[in-house]
Amino acid sequence: MNVTRNVFREDHEMYRETVRRFLEKECLPRQAAWDAAGQVDRETWRKAGREGLLCASLPEEYGGGGGDFGHAAVFAEETARSGVSGPAFGMHSDIIAPYIHRAGNDEQKKKWLPGAASGELILAIAMTEPGTGSDLKAVRTTAVREGDEYVINGSKTFISNGLIADLIIVVCKTDPAAGAKGISLIAVEATRAGFRRGRKLQKVGQFAQDTAELFFDNVRVPVGNRLGEEGKGFAYLMGELPQERFSIAVAAAARLERALETTIDYVKDRRVFGQTVWDFQNTKFKLADIKAQAVAVRTMVDYYLAEHMRRRLTLEEAAIAKLFSTETLGKAIDEMVQLHGGYGYMLEYPIARDFVDMRVTRIYGGTSEVMRELISRKL
Repeated sequence: MNVTRNVFREDHEMYRETVRRFLEKECLPRQAAWDAAGQVDRETWRKAGREGLLCASLPEEYGGGGGDFGHAAVFAEETARSGVSGPAFGMHSDIIAPYIHRAGNDEQKKKWLPGAASGELILAIAMTEPGTGSDLKAVRTTAVREGDEYVINGSKTFISNGLIADLIIVVCKTDPAAGAKGISLIAVEATRAGFRRGRKLQKVGQFAQDTAELFFDNVRVPVGNRLGEEGKGFAYLMGELPQERFSIAVAAAARLERALETTIDYVKDRRVFGQTVWDFQNTKFKLADIKAQAVAVRTMVDYYLAEHMRRRLTLEEAAIAKLFSTETLGKAIDEMVQLHGGYGYMLEYPIARDFVDMRVTRIYGGTSEVMRELISRKL
């Protein structure tokens, strides 16, 4: 992309080769089967754990790889470039596990993180509710304390890993009258009585990602399952959401580069009216615009990546990265689908999978509208 990248160390690049081999050997051959099943098989999760690809940035004492966010970024980039869709390894390792690591006590870390790193314990986080999207302060799921237990009631939707998760971090109200200060994070094992998984939701894309509804009907969990202090859940969420949003930006940058490469290959090969699609000036100009946009996204993302590896990335900067990268990706993909003609609408072509798989990047992790609101607060 004509951008010199200095953000990664040698150990990051060695890790990249391991990730790339795993995706090519263990994931791409299974993509069609995962799409048909609507979820990823658990053995692939365990294989990822054995290869050291899960929770790579967590400390070794809890089963992690002892790395940093650079390793998480490498994984996000390689997954995006491969076109693999379904395994929510990044969300599991770099979004959910950090809640346990940063908010949990030592007993909780020793209890749950080694299994998360090995792939034996699959994680999910339950934020969104049927009537509550990006406004987390408005969640209605309650956790009422009764002695040494919490009794949880409510429902969640759009939960990634919802069908296969063994442990769900539930965002709930322990004090409904306190607004954001009444939110707590409570870990719920999927074996708990009263916990029920709903239907697998039929999405436009990302067919292999098991996104589901979850229901909690008088689910009793020990107080020891609460992460951190009661009423501090919203603060914990705000502390981790910048990384979640930035991870989406990292993947978007890599996916944009991949889409551009595959589109250039296609238009230089496809012939129409006696010449290649590339030979039309309109094609060159469209792709020149997208190349410039891709370079701009890459430059911005790498700058913020270096900042985040120093733990200096702010909420506003993460919002800028997510907004610009995902909006640019979406508009560019639409242009590149058009350059494919009818074939751009066929799922056997990578650009069509990009079209359906990537549309949600402007929604999950906080919508583009929420990103604009966060950015505007600093204007």
